[in-house]
Amino acid sequence: MRTPEYKEEKKKEIMEKCFECYCDNGLRDTGIKELGKYCGMTSANLYAYFDNVDDLIVQSTAYCMAKVEDEFMALAPENPRDILRFIEEVPYWTAEKHGKKYRLMYQVYTHPKYAEHGKKFVNGVSERYTEYARELSPKLGIPAEILSGFIFIFVRAAVHFALFEDEYYMKMQMEALKLSVFTMLRANKIELNQEERMIEK
Repeated sequence: MRTPEYKEEKKKEIMEKCFECYCDNGLRDTGIKELGKYCGMTSANLYAYFDNVDDLIVQSTAYCMAKVEDEFMALAPENPRDILRFIEEVPYWTAEKHGKKYRLMYQVYTHPKYAEHGKKFVNGVSERYTEYARELSPKLGIPAEILSGFIFIFVRAAVHFALFEDEYYMKMQMEALKLSVFTMLRANKIELNQEERMIEK
């Protein structure tokens, strides 16, 4: 007999495969048979884990984008000297690794059928990023209430770049963010290296 733990892990695997299928083929052009192929199971077996296709889409999107968020924040700087690396490298990493996922998320959460789920997801993101700011604040020497604003600006610019690959827009926002961050660090008497001091000037 399959345990609840097995079923939960299997469901996660199915959500990842279905999300991948939607990323590859688009929301509108993906049918239940194609989802079954990606998962290596029949369409009927998929319905053992979800109420219907809409339920599958909503749960898969929330689960997979939460995983993307965890990967994103796992790269967060551990000290002030690591901030520049994070700001300059992570947007490109995000776009290359997760661009298709962000584009699918945008399709799902801007669809009238799923808009309320999108609002719920975004509210959860806001809460989690505020918590990330509290965790990072003592490491970076920036007050949490200010750092949370920096995080929101950074994420918005990085996601926009992942969606539309508008490098000019992203770079303009990142330059403004770097200036704000390093001015704050300087005000708090955090030692900067030469490259960071040049940004402030």
